[in-house]
Order: sequence, then C-alpha cells, then structure tokens
Amino acid sequence: MTDRAAAAETLRSAFTEHELEWKEIEDGVFTVVLPGEKKLQTPCRFDVGSHALGVHAFVARHPDENHERVYRWMLEKNLRLYGVAFAVDHLGDIYLDGRLPLSSVTPEEVDRLLGAVLSYADESFNTILELGFATSIRTEWDWRTSRGESTRNLEAFRGWLEKDTTP
Repeated sequence: MTDRAAAAETLRSAFTEHELEWKEIEDGVFTVVLPGEKKLQTPCRFDVGSHALGVHAFVARHPDENHERVYRWMLEKNLRLYGVAFAVDHLGDIYLDGRLPLSSVTPEEVDRLLGAVLSYADESFNTILELGFATSIRTEWDWRTSRGESTRNLEAFRGWLEKDTTP
C-alpha cells in the first residue's frame, strides 16, 4: 500500500470511529463536518496529496469591520496553535489551514488534528464575531430587544451589548 493510500484509509477509519459526517468527494479528498458548541459546525476538507495531507477548515466569513484587529488577533493566536494556523482566502474568509507529511498520518495524529481544529474553531468563533461583526451584532440585538424577540443566540455577547460598548 502506498503512503497516499494508507493515509486515506487512516482518515476513513478515524472519521468513522469518531462518528463524523463525512464524504470522500474524490479519491483522497474528504469533506468532514466537526460538531461544536459556540460554532455549531465546522466544515473541513482533507486533501491527501502525493507527499502531504492538507487540512482546510472554514471558521468565519470575511469580517465586516475592524480587519486589522481581527488579523492581528489571529496572528497572535497562531503562535500557540498545533498543526494548523489561521489564514484568509482571496475573499478574506477565515480558515484554519495546515499540512502534514504523509508519514505523520497515524490514527493518533489524525485524532490530535481533529481535536485541534475543532477546539480552535469553536474557542475562537465568538471572539472573531465580536471583533469583526460588532456593528451587525449590535444592530440585531437592538432590533430583537425593541420587538421583544428572542436573543438566545446572542447570549454570548450579552455582557458588552447590555453595557452599550463594543469589544
């Protein structure tokens, strides 16, 4: 079995073992949905290449505002991450992206990588929203509270919304 075939089989086994929603959209290219708490789902793509495994996980769309602060926060966060780093695509959408040599694609390493992507996306989501979408969140909060609508999905931001300040 080639390194590429072995890596693909390791991924299939790991995704199945962890009961993840996944598809192999072409030979060695997988889409996976990681369930979270703050970020309910993190869509990922795993690409098994000739020499490396690529990992690409969507975190958030292009921030509406405060770009410099969002990007600085991501760069500082990158100093502490394992296996992946924050990146932006040509549209400015935010991803976690990484590469591993095929020789590192073991069940233990795939488990560690899945955990890293899930925790980094989930733990970072509200901070990215606060920094890059504060005006939109404020507008939605004001609209809902003025009409007595539920603010349940905005609870994570209640502290600064009620103080009438932005992060």
